[in-house]
Amino acid sequence: MAKVCQITGKKTQVGNNVSHANNKTKRKFFPNLKTKRFFLESEGVWVSLKVSMSALRTINKKGLEATIVDAARKGTLAL
Repeated sequence: MAKVCQITGKKTQVGNNVSHANNKTKRKFFPNLKTKRFFLESEGVWVSLKVSMSALRTINKKGLEATIVDAARKGTLAL
């Protein structure tokens, strides 16, 4: 599976390494992703999601179900 957050849609970005001599070479910036299991109380099941740490903070603040509804509304939810 690609390195994409299933809640926020964050993915790998491309940029440059810039040396002291101002030489530029391509590099990648990866999102801080972890695979985490969450318990959906309404369904009574465990769900595994690949989430970024910012998404994990959002889940802790708003709750899993509200976060999933918001992500589905924005179109970033990829289950």
